Amino acid sequence: MTHVGRLLVATPMLNDPNFVRTVILLVAHDHDGALGVVLNRASEIPMWGVLPEWTPLASEPQSVFTGGPVSPEAAICLARVRLSAQPDGWSPIDGSQVGTVDLSGSPDELGPHVQRLRVFAGYAGWSAGQLENEISEGAWFVVEALPDDPFVERPAALWPMVLRRQGGLMAAVATYPPDPSLN
Repeated sequence: MTHVGRLLVATPMLNDPNFVRTVILLVAHDHDGALGVVLNRASEIPMWGVLPEWTPLASEPQSVFTGGPVSPEAAICLARVRLSAQPDGWSPIDGSQVGTVDLSGSPDELGPHVQRLRVFAGYAGWSAGQLENEISEGAWFVVEALPDDPFVERPAALWPMVLRRQGGLMAAVATYPPDPSLN
């Protein structure tokens, strides 16, 4: 089952420091494995220091985000484009307004079509069957993504925000303390 375009929300039982309280947008998922980017971990690296030509299109905060532990030297760029836009250098994720951007292209050509943009260093990756096993073991909630989830201005607030909007038990999980032993 493919989950492309959906969010993986870390459950409180997931204690891998790379993924504690993360929200991941799944960019690719097939029989060979899955790839996503962590949406809620802004780094201290400013966009203008790495990709100055793309900075004017970047959403606040204008920093490079930590997309995951795999290939931290590689950049993945996400952008939300205007409805019905299909600009060169942009590939939609599961038919949505959100897609990946080829950073070797021109920001001037893509710019008029972009509503929001964010760059991620590295990614989260799973081998064939690994993500499905983690989901069945209760490490991840799989929920629908909203078009602005990858671009929220307060990325640290994304984990509880996504959980609250699910309602029910997931909304209650949003209040789970980071360290229950301190209660």
